[in-house]
Amino acid sequence: MAGVLEAAEAAAPVESLDVVARMLKDHLGAASVSFLITDFTGSSVVRLGAADSVETDEPAQRIPLRGTLYDDVIRSQQPQVQHRGESRLVRVVAPVTNRGDAIGLLELFLPAPPGAEVMREIAETAHALAYIVIANRSHTDVYQWGRRTKPLNLAAEIQHRLLPASLACEAAQFAVAGALEPADHVGGDTFDYVIDRDTVQLSVTDAMGHDVDAALLATLVVGALRRARREGADLAEQARQADRAMRDHGRSGYVTGQLLRISLIHGETEFLNAGHPWPLRMRDGEVQEIHPKVDLPFGVSLYASQANTYRVQKLDLRPGDRLVMLTDGMLERNAEDLDLSDLITRTRALHPREAARTLIKAIVDASHGHLDDDATVMCLDWRGVATSERDAAHGADLTDASQPSRTGPPAPGR
Repeated sequence: MAGVLEAAEAAAPVESLDVVARMLKDHLGAASVSFLITDFTGSSVVRLGAADSVETDEPAQRIPLRGTLYDDVIRSQQPQVQHRGESRLVRVVAPVTNRGDAIGLLELFLPAPPGAEVMREIAETAHALAYIVIANRSHTDVYQWGRRTKPLNLAAEIQHRLLPASLACEAAQFAVAGALEPADHVGGDTFDYVIDRDTVQLSVTDAMGHDVDAALLATLVVGALRRARREGADLAEQARQADRAMRDHGRSGYVTGQLLRISLIHGETEFLNAGHPWPLRMRDGEVQEIHPKVDLPFGVSLYASQANTYRVQKLDLRPGDRLVMLTDGMLERNAEDLDLSDLITRTRALHPREAARTLIKAIVDASHGHLDDDATVMCLDWRGVATSERDAAHGADLTDASQPSRTGPPAPGR
């Protein structure tokens, strides 16, 4: 692994994947090695070839995941081997994942079935590749290009840049993942999270309007929330600063939002609601809607000269609970027949990453692929504070994680 990281560091950012591919081909005698990156929706992957063969002026070639070996590997987070009938080559696919964020896949075609030691090396290299992608994606647009299986308009471009760099994260105490599907005319949804030494904080916001106007309001409120949070402000002060920014610069616009803060020391949870749809909590297989006190959206005031007051409330969150925060796009009129509570229950065995994507896909399907408003969901699994060290091999769907690997030892550090 050290050699892989050193070689990638010595290469140009856009060529770092090629360096790893060449090392694996030479070391294992592979016929081919490639990296496949997951797209923004998480429903497909895009193969990134050698640097001089990636035609970034053309749309990325989308490979749907459903029903494929790629899908199995992402869900199980286990490397898998496939014997290709009459072909002498053996296909190996390993997950490229960091802290629950499924970045992509490493695919190799080998001349012979790999043994346990070779599988361990492939798994370790795939894990190192996750760090290589994370380290280099801020220096080149190739990874951004690979994640776009359809062109983004200006509003969508702004919106995606407001999201956290990793759409999922795991720690010992929790796992969190978010998913967003823009409407035909972008509606200004965002979500965010951050892990500090003693807390994890989440937010979901929804700006009024559509297209660039909504994206600019979203930029304003996310910037204000992050600035306040990074200064160490509590939830009430974060909300006040977001409200002040909207009143001062929002041009009569407004943004609804929900902020959540959980102590990683004792598990105490607090949140506030600024005119936002209520969250859902699943406990012991039953889903309940939480009914908080609701304050005014950021930027809306009964009295122009008087700042809004935001009430910080306690939330009963216990180990084993799943909390789902969403925007009103998840309550589309076209999806009235979709029972969200039932779907949350039926996806309880899925990792939050997969559960969030499944919820979004259900809304898109119910709306026949055309949303009137952005659909956004954050899914949080709370495990409690009894342990402070994460199982680095965790990150698969619960139904798959309980099964032994069919191909060798699990990849470390996911």
